[in-house]
Amino acid sequence: MSVDQNMNQSSVTNNTPKPPREILGGIYAFPPNRETLGGTSYLILGKDGNILVDCPGWNETQKSFLSDLGGVRWLFITHRDGMSQVGKIQNDLGCEVVIQEQEAYLLPNVTVTPFAEEITLGEGTGIWTCGYSPGASCLYVPFHGGVLFSGRHLLTDSEGKLAPIFTRKTFHWRRQLRNVEKLQKKFPPERLGYVCPGANTGFLRGKGAVEGEQLAQI
Repeated sequence: MSVDQNMNQSSVTNNTPKPPREILGGIYAFPPNRETLGGTSYLILGKDGNILVDCPGWNETQKSFLSDLGGVRWLFITHRDGMSQVGKIQNDLGCEVVIQEQEAYLLPNVTVTPFAEEITLGEGTGIWTCGYSPGASCLYVPFHGGVLFSGRHLLTDSEGKLAPIFTRKTFHWRRQLRNVEKLQKKFPPERLGYVCPGANTGFLRGKGAVEGEQLAQI
């Protein structure tokens, strides 16, 4: 094989999208999405329908993966960043798009199900936790002792610890902190086994999720 052929083959291999990996039984994490500044989306398998949390990098690999696992009933959006593929995902999968009402207007060409404080999605519960953005929200499912998908409301820091993190995009820092307290009251350690952040997952150093007890320690 020539050098040029070898380089071309390596390029194809390196550009092949990676499939999601199972981090807990029935819960999959997608590779970080460049379009959402390294955001991580998740698939939750449920008896009432599967839930996709945020938008993965959209390609045939991910589409086929989701179809093979029964498709997606709900696409739950945790924050306003990186929603350019929502319409295409809905068209390809026929899923219901659920988003907090203060950010629903950002998807004028998509059929959405807006919610105010909370919404039930099969076994899951969407919870409004504004702060990072006006309609930032989290999703809780009662599997594995309770799993909270925290979007960008709670992330991991450089030491892999769960924390609210102030950024230049933060909408209202004090509200974000108040909503951390709300989650701490709602999900004490006995109701929360894990937290799956919506970004900064590289700081987990191979672990799929953060121990739920870290929420109480913030």
